[in-house]
Amino acid sequence: MPVVLRSSPLLWTRVAAMVFACVAFSVALYGANLTHGTGDWCIFCWSFSFVGTLLIILVEMFGLQTRAPVSWKNFPITFACYASLLCLSASIIFPLYFLKGYSGRDEMINCRIVSTVFSCLATIAYLSEVSLSKARPGEVAGYMATAPGLLKVCETFVACIIFVFISEPVSYDQNAATQWCLAVYCICFILSAAIIVMCVGECTGCLPFSFARFLSTYALLAVGLYLSATIIWPIYKFDNKHGGQSHRPNHCGSSIGLCPWDKLLAISVLSALNFILYLADLIYSARLVFVTV
Repeated sequence: MPVVLRSSPLLWTRVAAMVFACVAFSVALYGANLTHGTGDWCIFCWSFSFVGTLLIILVEMFGLQTRAPVSWKNFPITFACYASLLCLSASIIFPLYFLKGYSGRDEMINCRIVSTVFSCLATIAYLSEVSLSKARPGEVAGYMATAPGLLKVCETFVACIIFVFISEPVSYDQNAATQWCLAVYCICFILSAAIIVMCVGECTGCLPFSFARFLSTYALLAVGLYLSATIIWPIYKFDNKHGGQSHRPNHCGSSIGLCPWDKLLAISVLSALNFILYLADLIYSARLVFVTV
């Protein structure tokens, strides 16, 4: 089997991202002294990104794209987008939990600083890969290489973060209004994830209706659902009249990471962010003409 290695900016960007992610988790495992589950999540982000990028490089090196059980016009950019978001989350979470409140220049702190720096570099490299791989105007490309496709990845990732914050501690069982917000997050996440799976798995042609019309209809539905959640969640969590707490507790300033009140605020911000993403998705989906491959 011939090995084909064509030098290109995209290839070297992937190699750089892979190396940066590898250094980040290697140094963290070597001497960062990670003591709780948050560190495990960061290690997963870096190692998952490293392994996936290595796999993509090997598949293209040996020319196995046509034998892969996925659409190769959709899979690499989808993975790169998820990897950039994973490394971005690790770049934020890792210093928040493992550098905040620590001082000194011993080996443990140095390793944590190095991991944070290389995580940021990996994030930049993966974002560069997405920029190099995305569809250009007039170019025939897979759906995931278009703006709506990339927005779907961001929407599902933001929803996953919301699920983490809303479940630890459980903050959605206060009343029917907050349970409705949870239903919105779940419905939109499931449908967006299903669209991504269908595109990567080349299953869009199996639908009994127009895929493009389905995308526009779903985007409109999601905008309405997220608008309701964006309004309802802060009312029932921060308005004293509805059982909320409008002021940040004093103990939050001394806690490591995010306290429960901070997580409630983060859910409000992320809900608004996803509303904006779905609104942009709706605008793009209404104008987009693409070819399913």
